[in-house]
Amino acid sequence: MRGLLWPLLLALPLAGCTCHSTHSTEVGVLTRRATLGGLLGKPGIQEEVYAPGATYMFPIFLTDWNTFDISLQNLSMVRDAKKGDRSAEDDLFFKTIDGNDIRVDVTVAWAVDPKRAAYLLNKVGENTAQVKEKLVRPACRSVVRDVLNSLRSEEFYVSEKRFAKAAEARDKLAAALEPEGILVRQVILGEHHFSSEYERVIRDKKLAEQNSERMRSEARAAAEQVKSELQKAKGTVNQQLAGAQGALDTAKLGADAQLFQNQKQAEALVAEKKAHAQGIRKQNEALAGAGGTALVKLKIAEALTGKDLIFIPGGKSGVGLQTLNVNQLLQALTAQQVSQSQTVEPKPAEPTR
Repeated sequence: MRGLLWPLLLALPLAGCTCHSTHSTEVGVLTRRATLGGLLGKPGIQEEVYAPGATYMFPIFLTDWNTFDISLQNLSMVRDAKKGDRSAEDDLFFKTIDGNDIRVDVTVAWAVDPKRAAYLLNKVGENTAQVKEKLVRPACRSVVRDVLNSLRSEEFYVSEKRFAKAAEARDKLAAALEPEGILVRQVILGEHHFSSEYERVIRDKKLAEQNSERMRSEARAAAEQVKSELQKAKGTVNQQLAGAQGALDTAKLGADAQLFQNQKQAEALVAEKKAHAQGIRKQNEALAGAGGTALVKLKIAEALTGKDLIFIPGGKSGVGLQTLNVNQLLQALTAQQVSQSQTVEPKPAEPTR
């Protein structure tokens, strides 16, 4: 009998308790409705936050239990009802700074700060879904709209501008929501839509800009091609000029060499002619003296050697004989030969060019 009492006594404290659990991505917050005269602690929402993935036991009927999902959440405010949080068009609708109507899909990544779960239960809602609808959603729509409507219409087509505004919206949301227990991770801007009339104007303008840029590119390409061809032509001309200059230099060197050779040949010929004339002059001077007369006599004697001399009668009757004075003949021939030698003296030849 005593053996059965101990288990009963041990079970009595647990008989009036209930179990509460948290999943791996949840934290728990306990609310005490009654404290039995202060024996169970102070009443109301407890500041203690219960960790994920555990089970806790509390007195039954005296406490309430709330959990908050602390995993990353997405607030999708988009035009396509199949992709967003609402079953209707939920994208942001506003005017750009230059007055055009625009609709933008926006997704905000956020999470509950586990340390602020009790504060959220006390000030906002009983769970993450209520916090999303009561706090996160209104703040995101207001802040993101205010940031984006500072852009001009054309700037929505510039990715760098959109990224900069998304970062600015994230920073402003973080500054506004983190004190309330919400951690803002990222703001993502999706598709944007202007009115059909403005979309048509934008398309026409973009097409005109593309055509203009294409024409500028073609003009730059043509200019580069002309520049390239000009450089090529300059190179060809320079090459031709270099070839012509080389040929001219070669011809000039050849002409100078030929001129030098002709000059030397002319000088040699002049020297030869001068030497020959000097020899003749010396010979004539030698022949002009007694030695020359003797030489002429010797040459005549040599020429008459072995010849038959015939004496022809002279006079009218043909019977008289004239004697030949050989000495007189030799003197006459010698004087004639010397006279011809002195009168005929060769002139030096003109140099050839």
